[in-house]
Amino acid sequence: MARLVLGAGLLGTGVAGAEELTELTFGTNWFAQAEHGGFYQAKATGIYEKYGLDVSIEMGGPQVNNVQLLLAGKQDVTMGYPIRNIKSLVQDLPVVTIAAPFQSDPQALLAHPHVKSLEEIKGNPVYVFSGAKQTFWPWLEANYGFTDDMIRPYTFSVQPFLADDSVVQQGYVTSEPYAMEKGGVTPSIFLFAEYGYPPYAQTLETTRDMVAEQPEVLRKFVQASMEGWKSYFENPAPGNELIKQDNPEMTDEQIAFGIDKMKEYGLVSGGDAQEKGLGVMTDERWKATFDFMAKAGMVPGDLDYKQAYTLEFLPEEPVLP
Repeated sequence: MARLVLGAGLLGTGVAGAEELTELTFGTNWFAQAEHGGFYQAKATGIYEKYGLDVSIEMGGPQVNNVQLLLAGKQDVTMGYPIRNIKSLVQDLPVVTIAAPFQSDPQALLAHPHVKSLEEIKGNPVYVFSGAKQTFWPWLEANYGFTDDMIRPYTFSVQPFLADDSVVQQGYVTSEPYAMEKGGVTPSIFLFAEYGYPPYAQTLETTRDMVAEQPEVLRKFVQASMEGWKSYFENPAPGNELIKQDNPEMTDEQIAFGIDKMKEYGLVSGGDAQEKGLGVMTDERWKATFDFMAKAGMVPGDLDYKQAYTLEFLPEEPVLP
């Protein structure tokens, strides 16, 4: 759980004494990258301290189960995904989403330039990760007639794609296209969100106990994190330095590509965030996500999906892009 520690934090509006910093551990969903920039920026520039928080950022990765760490009390807030969160209700896991830094999921299918539409991909092999059947694949089945026999195992490498112009694979628009371009291929990008795929992404999840016991800490964390995202897009240099400290393999060029794509596709600042502020969530978007899941048989149709999120921690004064 978050706890008070002594520190030399900055005094700021709404902050208790500078000596009273509340420790909070936040877990990301992957190795440090531009897609986590707002959080690193809030830490690097003292925004978290301004709100009385001493935030530790722990990287995720392929072997990291953030939900387990959250429920075990090793993290106070973790980076999640609405589909996973709604499914957790079936298992009665006490996980709650409190904000949506990414208004659109960056997940896409990437094909060679001769492929011009999702419809053209139907019936061809597609390289996707093992969890695709529990997330976006049912949506592709329902809307584009994709079938399970199209699935090939994706190993998080673009080499098969570069070696064979018939290969189609999944990828984040902020990441894999960079490696493809470096390899000499500018891919056709089919961003699911542009075709109606409803979930938010990179969401902030916590536990019901945390919501009940430390609501002000969560409120400050959301506020500071969204201010961090605004600052990051204005001048990302401070956050980038911390990203590279945590992930030395991350290059300036890769980070710049990720930032450009986040801006191009409005992943953080697009949609409702333009007028309602960064991190915003709406009942309508959550209902759309649940309706898709229920129709696809991913969860029971009578599930009380509203238990998966709360809007009470969104900034009272919206942080506009």
